[in-house]
Amino acid sequence: MSSQDRPVSSFKDKMKSSLPYTLAVAIIGFVSLWVRTLPSDTVFLSNGFVKFTSNDAWYHIRTLNVLLENYPHRMFFNPMTNYPYGSYIHFGPLFDQMMAISSLVLGLGNPSAALVNTVGAYFPAVLGALTVIPVYYIGKYLGGHKAGILAAILIAFAPGQFLARSIIGFTDHHVAESLFSTFFIMFFMLALISAKKKGLRFEDVFNKRFNVVKEPLLYSIMAGVMYSAYQLSWPGASLFELIVLAYAILQYILDNFRNESSDYLGFTGIITFLVSTILILPFVHPDMGFSLYYYSWFHVVTALGAMAGFAALSFIEREFKRKQIKAYYYPLVIFGICVLGLLAAKVVSPSLYTLIINTPNTVFGIQTGGPSTIGEVASMFYSGNTFTLSKAFSNFTATGFFASLFGMFILAANMFRKPRPQEVLVLVWSVFIFLAIYGQNRFAYYYSINVSVLSAYVGSLLLDKVKWNELDEKFKSTVKSPADIPSLFKSVKVEQVIAVLAIVIFLIYPVYGYAMQQAVGSNDPNGPWLEASMWLRSNTPDPGMDYNAVYEAPKNGELFKYPDAAYGVMSWWDYGHWIEVIGHRMPNANPFQAGIGGRRGSINEENQPGAATFFTAQSEAEASSVLEAIDPAPDKAGSRYIMSDARMATEIFGAMPAWTLDTEGYTQPYWTGSGYQNLPSTRYYNSMESRLHILDGNGLKQYRMVYETEAYQTQEVGYKQVYNFIFNGNLPEVDTGYIKIFEYVKGAKITGTASSNETVKISATILTGQGRTFNYSQSTTSDSEGRYQFTVPYSTDGPIAGQTQFDTAPSGPYVLSYGSTTKEVRISEEAVLKGEEIKV
Repeated sequence: MSSQDRPVSSFKDKMKSSLPYTLAVAIIGFVSLWVRTLPSDTVFLSNGFVKFTSNDAWYHIRTLNVLLENYPHRMFFNPMTNYPYGSYIHFGPLFDQMMAISSLVLGLGNPSAALVNTVGAYFPAVLGALTVIPVYYIGKYLGGHKAGILAAILIAFAPGQFLARSIIGFTDHHVAESLFSTFFIMFFMLALISAKKKGLRFEDVFNKRFNVVKEPLLYSIMAGVMYSAYQLSWPGASLFELIVLAYAILQYILDNFRNESSDYLGFTGIITFLVSTILILPFVHPDMGFSLYYYSWFHVVTALGAMAGFAALSFIEREFKRKQIKAYYYPLVIFGICVLGLLAAKVVSPSLYTLIINTPNTVFGIQTGGPSTIGEVASMFYSGNTFTLSKAFSNFTATGFFASLFGMFILAANMFRKPRPQEVLVLVWSVFIFLAIYGQNRFAYYYSINVSVLSAYVGSLLLDKVKWNELDEKFKSTVKSPADIPSLFKSVKVEQVIAVLAIVIFLIYPVYGYAMQQAVGSNDPNGPWLEASMWLRSNTPDPGMDYNAVYEAPKNGELFKYPDAAYGVMSWWDYGHWIEVIGHRMPNANPFQAGIGGRRGSINEENQPGAATFFTAQSEAEASSVLEAIDPAPDKAGSRYIMSDARMATEIFGAMPAWTLDTEGYTQPYWTGSGYQNLPSTRYYNSMESRLHILDGNGLKQYRMVYETEAYQTQEVGYKQVYNFIFNGNLPEVDTGYIKIFEYVKGAKITGTASSNETVKISATILTGQGRTFNYSQSTTSDSEGRYQFTVPYSTDGPIAGQTQFDTAPSGPYVLSYGSTTKEVRISEEAVLKGEEIKV
């Protein structure tokens, strides 16, 4: 054999030896995709409607459609949410662009709406399945092929948030975060391994030794590309920049104590973040200043800072070696430089300094006040003030969770021997993500990857103990065809069988079982919200906005100029995207936590107008003043419609006062015969949310119900029972419309005269589109001259063209009574909308 033949032969042998693992990973990937598409019937409904899951998925479909409508221009500012201010879009552009390009290619440049929806629905499942690839390689370079295969199996079935956010229909960027951040770690690890193996020094770069530099350079470039892809999927990607810098500092210190060169590390870091700096620059919005949530100069500065950090750490290490300074001074110098860097940032850019200082608490700290009520940002380990592991077990399984802790312990112990760079990297990465789930359980979809890798690493150590490698080598040397396999079984030892069974029973089977239980789709949004949002779209006036247009962001200090026909829809922030995307109307509050109002830091702050202040308002006048204050125009209210569902009035009501920091008094202990029980109090029933949903808006002057959906069994009946029991009410103790839509109107003014100081009453029987009736009534006392006035929100003559096409209205005229006098009063829709006076 010639020397020229050897590399080819070696390459062929390498490909042949890796083929079984490649096939195994491919099979695992397809199984992972199958798991994620199991609930397809909950997404693709029989009537042709595609029901995306949760909140942000709908918003991505909106940004995707706007992108395709205006390709290649994307929406950066959206005036159709957070009315009347609009919202800057902090979502990264890459996720939408990948879906758009896929749609354009599959649709031959003109994709149909059905194709776009199909691509959008399947996209998270595909990205979730692809995650097995980087997880396999990380596992492989940590614990060998067996660890890689086991890690791929574990992530394929990983339950909890990773599965939920990568399942069909959950068209959100979170799975892209997981995929690209893991690819970033994989390529960064491969670059470190390759550079260290080749003994790369900076002199090799200066002297153009491409045989040494080429492979680490390619891996480092790919690491930079993947970090940029991660960053363009989520602006908060600086979390992994922090992780890599923390790893680098630790690795430099370890190398320095061992008198080893860290040039391999410096080269990898400098190239990685040089590439990421170049790739992020075109997406920076200079007017965003230093912002973690939008693509701003913060992302460029931190990438350049990371690159400079690697260069500085390498320079200092070389100076230490050249001057033979003792190794234990090295971490002290690094600490001093970090302190000086922070002080310099404080002087040069206080906003950047504040952002850097506050970011760790934002990511790793436990949230308080209103943010603590956001499901995904609550701590993984606390429910209220109670420590719990239940959420960890449901996301990772009990064995997986404890195996990950054990894996980190082993990697930490290895540092006191001779750790490999990949081991230190995985340890630091895992510790930081563990701290992240302590602060916010949303990072569970990150930690699932760490759990898979660490559990597989622990499993591989178990297999090493039973000499699995001997069996593996025997398989390669003796099995040439399927007929040779039976003879291999004779070599299998009992302890090897037990080890494999232990891995299957304690690691694989639990994640498989949880995955099968959880891969059932979602009912979010539920039928009533789909129905109510589509009713809103068809039966309310056009707000005068081009839904698929790309609008320019207003200049600094200015407000977006809305058409006169524009109006907002008030509801709790959870439902804002559905109102916008399904209903084509403009919510005041949205799941970006915009438009909530309330307070953030202290009860002494002014209670800002928004959803929280409106729904907790203790009177109609207070609530209306909130609506009027939302819109800066003095003659216009910030909302025309209010949407309430049964959850807002019952199970999630507590989140509303939490955002105002004024949470006391909404419940009161009552003796129930067997003990005290906290029941809704007067303050709760006085709240605008209760007045609207529990009391049907009875007695309100400017709020009328215009639509309700079908009733479902909820906690509403219990709240009515408490009201009747404590306040001697007579509410029918039945469930009513799950969602109720109210309209804020000027109200018709009914005036008349009676005897002085006479009690005057007005009432009407309201008939809803569901066939339900309820009583609407008001009472007042005439003045000393016998004059009285009512403001009523319902018209008796039905809807008019161009206005709300309501199906909930009085079944007959109002009945006005005082003393022995009874009169019928009819009110036109124009009188209600214009606030006209009706003399009786």
